[in-house]
Amino acid sequence: MVMDFNARTFLAIVVMFLLASSVLIMETEAAGECGRTPIGSAAASLSPCLGATRNVRAKVSPACCARVGALLRTSPRCLCSVLLSPLAKQAKINPAIAITVPKRCNIRNRPAGKKCGKYTLP
Repeated sequence: MVMDFNARTFLAIVVMFLLASSVLIMETEAAGECGRTPIGSAAASLSPCLGATRNVRAKVSPACCARVGALLRTSPRCLCSVLLSPLAKQAKINPAIAITVPKRCNIRNRPAGKKCGKYTLP
């Protein structure tokens, strides 16, 4: 059977669509440091903490402490990933200060002594 140009073009488009779809599905099913939550969403959930991540003397809000505590309970590695992400850098978050937020919130079960890049959780 001889395919004409339009049939071959259509077949090539269908194959490329299927390949692109499978790559997209694999990416969305992959779980990173923040589980199935995109790191951008995890970072956005910590927006009440912005002031406290830039100034060690800034008061840490109860909303910030609640979000940090929840993140540490569900996905402790996610907090480190957020703090070291390009998003944090763009938001002018100081990782050396941000790493102190769990202690400043008096979170009891924080992973004290755990390394986060070159920083250690107090």
